[in-house]
Amino acid sequence: MSNQPIGIFDSGVGGLTVMAAVRKALPNESIIYLGDTARVPYGTKSAETILRYTEECLAFLAGKNVKAIVIACNSASAHALPYLQHKFHLPLLGVIEAGVEAALRVSRNKKIGVIGTAATINSDVYAKELKRRDETAAVTGLACPLFVPLVEEGWLDHPVAFEIAQHYLKPLAGGGIDTLILGCTHYPLLKNVIQKVVGDDVDLIDSAESVAAALQKILTEKKMPAGGQKPFCQLTVTDQTPSFEKLARRFLGEEVPAVKRIVF
Repeated sequence: MSNQPIGIFDSGVGGLTVMAAVRKALPNESIIYLGDTARVPYGTKSAETILRYTEECLAFLAGKNVKAIVIACNSASAHALPYLQHKFHLPLLGVIEAGVEAALRVSRNKKIGVIGTAATINSDVYAKELKRRDETAAVTGLACPLFVPLVEEGWLDHPVAFEIAQHYLKPLAGGGIDTLILGCTHYPLLKNVIQKVVGDDVDLIDSAESVAAALQKILTEKKMPAGGQKPFCQLTVTDQTPSFEKLARRFLGEEVPAVKRIVF
């Protein structure tokens, strides 16, 4: 058993969806969340910059003596995970494999859409992983760069969010997809808007629950689940914004602890 906390990292507020899923699946675990809100979004940055930012954030969490880290950011998972798995000697989990597995499990016709940041879509990581696991999969990828700022501003049900979603997702119409991977952890916060645009016959894949299940499996295999100690939750950001606390309250569904700001 290990009462060390779990680290969860995201470029902003999106990883709160992953944190909520982890808390539900592993209620005895302590969690330290780090949102790099001063430098969000990552999806418009170069691969080198994403790697540097991610490495700095993971070093912070490792310094807090966490026993595992979830990289709840698709852009970081796409560009930094393989390198950082060799650098940090503790379990590191990304969100991409979990999303791919869930999509292939749910899809009936293997026509799968993927939406994400420009960095994630341009990396082609989802298409490659889907094809590696099922060569019959037909994949359509679309970058939706304005979705992250919408979420960070808290405009989840705003008419502008619907208009932007219609503009971005129009190319999916008539493509026959039956499954759409939300390839950014910010995007599930816009799930209602996205579902309205693509229609109820398209299944939306949010990898948060799959990542939580994968984390639970790893902790069990390594005999690292928490014991009887009362768990704690710590929220850390690189820039304090009103929208972060507001969304934290909304999606964690409980009284949110004081948010701490750090500077690298």
